[in-house]
Amino acid sequence: MPKNFTRRNFLQTAAGAASLALATKAIALPEPAYMQEWAAGLQPKLVNFGIIGIGMQGSGLLKTAVELPGTKCLAACDLWDGRQTLAKEIAGPNIAVTRKYQEVLANKDIQAVIVAAPDHWHKQIFVDALAAGKAVYCEKPMSHTVADGNAMVAAEKKYGGIVQIGSQRTSSALLAKAKQVYDSGAIGDLLCVELSLGRNDPTGAWEYPPPPGLSPENFDWDTWLGTAPKKPFDPITFARWRCWKEYGTGVAGDLMVHLISGMMFVSGINEAPTSAYAAGGIFKWKDGRNMPDLHYAIFEYGQVPVYVRLTLDTETPEMTRLMGPKGLLEIRERDFTYIPQRGIDTGPSYYDSGFPAAMRATYEKDWYQQHQPEPGHEFVGDAVTYTSVSYDDLAPHMWNFLEAVRMNKPVVQNAVFGHHAAAACHMANAAYFSKSLVTWDEATSMIKG
Repeated sequence: MPKNFTRRNFLQTAAGAASLALATKAIALPEPAYMQEWAAGLQPKLVNFGIIGIGMQGSGLLKTAVELPGTKCLAACDLWDGRQTLAKEIAGPNIAVTRKYQEVLANKDIQAVIVAAPDHWHKQIFVDALAAGKAVYCEKPMSHTVADGNAMVAAEKKYGGIVQIGSQRTSSALLAKAKQVYDSGAIGDLLCVELSLGRNDPTGAWEYPPPPGLSPENFDWDTWLGTAPKKPFDPITFARWRCWKEYGTGVAGDLMVHLISGMMFVSGINEAPTSAYAAGGIFKWKDGRNMPDLHYAIFEYGQVPVYVRLTLDTETPEMTRLMGPKGLLEIRERDFTYIPQRGIDTGPSYYDSGFPAAMRATYEKDWYQQHQPEPGHEFVGDAVTYTSVSYDDLAPHMWNFLEAVRMNKPVVQNAVFGHHAAAACHMANAAYFSKSLVTWDEATSMIKG
């Protein structure tokens, strides 16, 4: 202990710390209102839907949709026959199955379609579905390129259909409460944002096992390639398409888009970043992929800097931090915490250690006379943690889409929202590959730099 650290110093320091004590408490969020309606036996109007793409994500979307009340799947499309079988296992043996998504869109009884094809197929199916008069639930990221995103926004405007983009956490009770706290001014003006997420296992790095027996006899490889460069049939590419920019959008489109969408929803930001810089590389998963397994990005949203760290090399908790002068929100997978801050000194400045003793004593005496609260009136800040009852955000997100179809209600994420969220991912990738700062041209809705 330093010689000049006296008992009086200790008591002053302890008093300062006590004035900032945080009383933590946890609050569980209630069950969503629609679940209470189901329990009461209320049956919504029937929505007939079809699905295009029944892979890992698509099969989960299909299972969720058919388990919601007031839904009926009429048709499913996939280029691999095995997934057509899977669709019947989930939705029933009487649904129509096909390799041609146009047949799903031609069915006049289908009101809505779920699009869960690989990223490079999103735009064409999305535009065709709206042109056919269908409501569209499109998996994230909305687009494979910025140009695709512009075409999709234009299609939504032209045809006027209902569109929901599938970054599902924006429909969670957790983010709804976080937005309520944020909108109350709890943290003051938004000053900066930190986003992070890390995985560290082969499945998390998309090294998925190709389906046994997959072959050109039971799978339409040429159609699957679509607009991507032609190459010989390859089961690895089919199973792990997220690893290559020709078909997917890497960790940015697979992981960052969730974090960006959540940040946009809570803060009310609905625009592309004004600029982006990125770094990273392929450090662990050297399996032939061309998308990074470690990706850092720094965005500017006007005057607000947003830092993002994504990795497939080290597992770390998912975290979103919204920071302001009055405190911060820390949003995790299943809960979030509001931590208030006063932003003031709670004791005399330690700069007075450079004062002569008499001057320091006078300064500290005056400081306490002016700032020390009366006994019993010390500041106690409540750090409140809100805990979600469930991490299943897919059901409420799908429910919001179906309710929009039934009632012509607004969705949580339309094409404009999805385009702006995806634009951040495309900018992060553009900055990574060009090794330079890139900017957003608002006039053309394109990346420059």
